[in-house]
Amino acid sequence: MSEVVDDVSVLVGRVKWFDPAKGFGFVVAEGAARDILLHANVLRNFGQSSVADGTAITVRVQETPRGIQAIEVLAIETPQSVVLPLPEEGAMITPEALAALPLEAARVKWFDKGKGFGFANVFGRPEDVFVHIEVLRVSGFADLQPGEAVGLRIIEGRRGRMAVQVASWEAALRR
Repeated sequence: MSEVVDDVSVLVGRVKWFDPAKGFGFVVAEGAARDILLHANVLRNFGQSSVADGTAITVRVQETPRGIQAIEVLAIETPQSVVLPLPEEGAMITPEALAALPLEAARVKWFDKGKGFGFANVFGRPEDVFVHIEVLRVSGFADLQPGEAVGLRIIEGRRGRMAVQVASWEAALRR
């Protein structure tokens, strides 16, 4: 799918890889002769600090002397058909049940990709919300930064509140 306006195209593709530490990654799209550079600043303007490999993404691109570069992220699509396993809870959450949960405004307290988990604080609530790396991955994120604003869909687990979906807060506001 491609739309051209003044040397700017809109392309739909998949994230090949994105490294928040390096500050960039690449998108592969049909209709693009080469991989598309996705800079961290362009992703941050959309409201996310990272994006998971393989995530569907719609970007506005422009040809530059250094190649094709994303100049704006228009949409990041998380998998809609994912059934999220909750090993600790011994249950599964369906896409319908997930969509029925409210999206709560939160800030990331800390997240350690190496450990595979972290915590966030929901506005107006004293307890922490557990965020697992697998929830992050199926939500289209690769990592979270302390202080990052996110929207969380949360359930009560045996050990307390736990996120079952993460969305960038800015993207959640657009919905």
